[in-house]
Amino acid sequence: MTIAKFPLPDVGEGLTEAEIVSWKVAPGDQVSVNQTICEIETAKSIVELPCPFAGEVTELLFAEGDTVEVGNPIIAVRVAGASPIPTLSEPDAPAGPVVQEPDTGAEYKLPTLVGYGDAGDAKSRRKRAIASVAPVTTAIPVSMVRAIASSENIMAKPPIRKLAKELGVDLGMVAGTGVHGEITRDDVIGSASQASVFKNLTTPDVPSEREERIPVKGVRKAIASAMVKSAFTAPHVSIFVDVDATRTMEYVKRLKNSVDFAGIKVTPLLIMAKAMIWAVRRNRMVNSTWTDEEIIVHNFVNLGIAAATPRGLIVPNIKDADAMSMIELAQAIEQLAATAREGKTTPEDMRDGTITITNIGVFGVDTGTPILNPGEVGIVALGSIRKKPWVVDDEIVVRQITTIGATFDHRVVDGDVASRFVQDVASVIEEPALLLD
Repeated sequence: MTIAKFPLPDVGEGLTEAEIVSWKVAPGDQVSVNQTICEIETAKSIVELPCPFAGEVTELLFAEGDTVEVGNPIIAVRVAGASPIPTLSEPDAPAGPVVQEPDTGAEYKLPTLVGYGDAGDAKSRRKRAIASVAPVTTAIPVSMVRAIASSENIMAKPPIRKLAKELGVDLGMVAGTGVHGEITRDDVIGSASQASVFKNLTTPDVPSEREERIPVKGVRKAIASAMVKSAFTAPHVSIFVDVDATRTMEYVKRLKNSVDFAGIKVTPLLIMAKAMIWAVRRNRMVNSTWTDEEIIVHNFVNLGIAAATPRGLIVPNIKDADAMSMIELAQAIEQLAATAREGKTTPEDMRDGTITITNIGVFGVDTGTPILNPGEVGIVALGSIRKKPWVVDDEIVVRQITTIGATFDHRVVDGDVASRFVQDVASVIEEPALLLD
């Protein structure tokens, strides 16, 4: 028997240290290869660490809340024999650090952990499986009849409607998961999860302490560093345009009622994402990266979507979003949001973004001046969509209006390119049929 110690690895993002958030095992537990042993918080996300070998846990070398430098052992496991640790990565992936046990002289090469390391060719197209959902016919209980007859056939009981109103959730944008397709409390809370970071149903009591000191570390430290670097490195320029989004809202409603989109969450953000991809094809410079030596124009779109989480703002991106169908993109956005809410976004998910959307409209905000995500030269803000007076054929009518705001790196994107890009995005929001081009 050999005692092997697992050092904290660099999870593929130039990591120097991380905080132990929680242990999933304890001394005396049996662990298997690839079993999650702990969660660590890096400067970008919470990451689950899998164990590279099987055996009995003998010691946890750090406590929850401790900050550990990369390369320091964090757990000791009693393993049988002195054979090499099973490979967890591709055969030609770079090996991780070496641990040598003085009692036996056995050396263990720790491979790059599954899911981390080189992202590979960013231009490769990722195929996604699309689940086929068959329509289900069920009897609707009497208690739901009153709810079905109102609000354009939205199936939700009065208490659920009241909760949605308090949270600012549009029930027309919520996919019901109840037994008969009705909207449940969890559906409403899930849809409001990002906004609830800023909105609370109750006002908490003021703590008795006069001050609270919050250590600057983890995601908050990374956000601060990235925003300062972006703001004081790239010359920002912002432009805005008001848009009639009535047809987009009608299109969203049609998609929600389509059998093809059964069980898939459809929101205006989906149309906005498609609009940006369409506009990028017509204005390629907005999908670039600036370096001191050259401008790298990307012929693929890794679409970043800013997500507000209890741990702070993160910007995961959907790889090769331009190669996806509408259904695939809707599924990818839904998965991205769910992963961010659960704190499971990986460093790989946040690498190599090319352009970003920030959906500030979910907070009831009309517009803003977003700061560029480092490494990108364009970011677009989608504001709230509200009924407002609008002039159509010299007459004032009520329409669904939103404001699109965008910020660009003026070193790369000139005013004419920025204006054309934003107008192209606005054109699709005004008339989604342009996506059929």
